[in-house]
Amino acid sequence: MSAEIVSSQTTTSVDRDAFADYARPPSEEGYVRIFDTTLRDGEQAPGCSMNLEEKIQVADTLESLGVDIIEAGFPIASNGDFEAVSEIAKRVKTSQVAGLARATEKDINRAWEALRHAAAPRIHTFISTSPLHMKYKLQMEPDAVFQRIVDSVTMARNLCEDVEWSPEDGTRTEHDFLCRCVEGAIKAGASTINIPDTVGYTVPDEFYALIDMLMNRVPNIDQAVISTHCHNDLGLAVANSLAAVRAGARQVECTINGIGERAGNAAMEEIVMALRTRPDAMPYTTRIETTRITPASRLLSTITSFSVQPNKAIVGANAFAHESGIHQDGMLKNAQTYEIMTPESVGLHRSSLVMGKHSGRHAFKAKLEELGITLNDNQLNDAFVRFKDLADHKKEIFDEDIIALVEDAALRHNDVIKFVSMHVNCGSHGPNVADIALDVEGERKEVSAEGQGPVDATFAAIREIVPHEASLQLYQVHAVTGGTDAQAEVTVRLEEDGKSVNGQGADYDTLVASARAYINALNKLLVKREKTAPEAMSA
Repeated sequence: MSAEIVSSQTTTSVDRDAFADYARPPSEEGYVRIFDTTLRDGEQAPGCSMNLEEKIQVADTLESLGVDIIEAGFPIASNGDFEAVSEIAKRVKTSQVAGLARATEKDINRAWEALRHAAAPRIHTFISTSPLHMKYKLQMEPDAVFQRIVDSVTMARNLCEDVEWSPEDGTRTEHDFLCRCVEGAIKAGASTINIPDTVGYTVPDEFYALIDMLMNRVPNIDQAVISTHCHNDLGLAVANSLAAVRAGARQVECTINGIGERAGNAAMEEIVMALRTRPDAMPYTTRIETTRITPASRLLSTITSFSVQPNKAIVGANAFAHESGIHQDGMLKNAQTYEIMTPESVGLHRSSLVMGKHSGRHAFKAKLEELGITLNDNQLNDAFVRFKDLADHKKEIFDEDIIALVEDAALRHNDVIKFVSMHVNCGSHGPNVADIALDVEGERKEVSAEGQGPVDATFAAIREIVPHEASLQLYQVHAVTGGTDAQAEVTVRLEEDGKSVNGQGADYDTLVASARAYINALNKLLVKREKTAPEAMSA
């Protein structure tokens, strides 16, 4: 893109009435906008690719959460990304929809093409500004970078009323140059200035000082909302984001479960609940419906096959668990002795409804509702059949069993390759043989294969039916609950041509769970093959 970007296009007139007044962020000083980038930065994490249906499902969840801005993707990245941003832009009514674009005419036009039908669109454009990035990545002089900023923001503003600009690697940018770039971007029409800690390098005091410096040195800073986008390489993404808010930032870019490049992004649930729990120290508000946090976390974990670590704040399995005798005694006397927030406040329901083989469809549906799980009629029927089958094999059904069962069924909703049945002969004397039947694009295929063990034989049989060159990078099994009759939840990671995907499967039979996980990974690999990423996707 030359320094003289000029676009003949002007802002397209689109009926924005659907973006109701109640959906617009309050104007009070203490309101913090939540900009969720799960569908863009989060999806860039290895193994986290989503298909169109899954992205729409996540977007619907983000809108119901009350997210202010949904960054739906990077339209120039692939036709799949463009289609997802376009469909989400048409669908979402009470959140803004943003699309990412590099500082090039082609990127910006493509972003606008995807966003133009949104009720409240936003073009988010960026370019690197640190000495390291300008010299080695862009190979551009600072003056040329500055001109590119002005030209790209001007072009974006001529297309879209709402433009956000980010200086990539902002926390390692020289302060004088950063101030110059921020002032120029605002003058060119950017209404949001996002300061990314792209490589997770900064620390809270330093980041506070950086935002404070911009608030005091940039003369037109009052004409824009200051935002943060922090990565978690040093485990400081949430702390840095909150420090920025204290310094004057009024938008936080984050993701569900903190997923994202490398060590991930600031976790949305941690940001929101920190503000909600400590208004004495941080008198700021969001419009997030916190009771929907746990279902959103579970949905994303299901779709991406990225399990949430048990000790993860807010949404981890142990977040509200107490084993220490001292803690249990305190909890029995007063829950506030060891819980600073209630499980119900984040959508974690405590229920005495016991499920078993005599439970009916109505009770099963009621249990799902208590767990924050919503299924359509077909999904409910499939889940109920699997629940009854599980109840015949397992004496006691826990909430975790039902969640794993439903999530496993949801993973396979639109799979090209589907598990039908399997039988394995194995033992110390061998041979280990797996007989497996799969449905591949509606055609039933059966095969028998030998392996070094039952799992190897199972995977060998699947490879015979669906030939591929992907290598197995990870095979992991864990029990959903305690006891010898516990369901097994298996995670499989496959890698092909540098692209990796994670698959997940659950079943009371570990080998069946293994097969389901492998097949789930293969289905994701088919989606991954269609995706091509441009250079410099970070922000």
